[in-house]
Amino acid sequence: MKDKNTELNILNAAITVFQRKGMAGARMQEIADEAKINKAMLHYYYKSKHKLFEAVFQQAFNKFAPHISAIFNAEAPVFEKIENFVDRYITFVQDNPYLPSFLIQEINNNPAFANSFFQTHGAPNPEHFEKQIAREVEQGIIKPIDPKQLLLNLFSLTAFSFAATGLVKGILNVEETDFNLMMEERKRLIPKLIIDSIKNNETNPSI
Repeated sequence: MKDKNTELNILNAAITVFQRKGMAGARMQEIADEAKINKAMLHYYYKSKHKLFEAVFQQAFNKFAPHISAIFNAEAPVFEKIENFVDRYITFVQDNPYLPSFLIQEINNNPAFANSFFQTHGAPNPEHFEKQIAREVEQGIIKPIDPKQLLLNLFSLTAFSFAATGLVKGILNVEETDFNLMMEERKRLIPKLIIDSIKNNETNPSI
């Protein structure tokens, strides 16, 4: 029988190696060495690198996707959803710093795998949120904007700093502590920037 602790150890080792080498560059022997087990034991749990990668990707996806889906489908105004998205995303990624770069890297490097994975496992569906944005545009709560453009702005402003952490730290010349402080500040700055750009002041004079 397979031991849960050994399986978790393998997944954590695989995350480390896949982060360092990517799916294409990783080798099963490297993962076995990282997990401090022999290669035969690794193959007992995962018969191929592809199966192991899929398990790692699904673990990462399952941590991330429910947070996004919960915000998209919540019964809350658009402005509140924007604030909640930024706060939850940044907090979640601070607790799981490997996720954004790992997911983005592999989705870009292997789009066929990503498409197949999302068709099988599903992905956060923004349709409800997009319809809500369109309604609030019609009601004059927010200025006319393509819902997809608003979502793209939200994703881009929130995710970029984590997807390109090394680049951001290098250009801004900040260390880890200062970077984390900046990310905490962005929980307030990003929603304000987006909301200020889309709110209709004529119908929201007090916002």
